[in-house]
Amino acid sequence: MGAKLFVGGLSWDTDDAGLRAAFAPFGEIVEAKVVTDRDTGRSRGFGFVNFTNEQSANDARAKMDG
Repeated sequence: MGAKLFVGGLSWDTDDAGLRAAFAPFGEIVEAKVVTDRDTGRSRGFGFVNFTNEQSANDARAKMDG
């Protein structure tokens, strides 16, 4: 079973591909999505990364926290 991580404090210029690239070393990613404002299309400074397994998400959380 997979796991979803909330990722906050993103740079305003981070896009989906950049988010995926930052978390790819920790395991297989199902989806990486930066949340955007629906009116302006600009990043809201947070996103979500879905991993295929929980261990990858735990590794990413431990190493990327802070």
